Amino acid sequence: MPGTLRHPLSTEKAINQIGRSNVIAYIVDYRATKQQIKKEFEATFGVKVSGIRTMTTASNRKKAFVTIAHGYKAEDIAKRLKLV
Repeated sequence: MPGTLRHPLSTEKAINQIGRSNVIAYIVDYRATKQQIKKEFEATFGVKVSGIRTMTTASNRKKAFVTIAHGYKAEDIAKRLKLV
């Protein structure tokens, strides 16, 4: 599903997770599955994903917390996205 990734989440908590847990938070399409999110994230950023956690907010937005595999840094992706 092209266009699964909407935009990165830039809250203070999401920014803290980048350095501490090697996690990037993203707002994604409400209908997207974890497999679709993983495939698009890996293709877009050229990294391996070791895990994804998702949640739906009260306003029907879906957040994906993408854990980057060892050997890759979430900080590098955050710099490309101008989050840090």
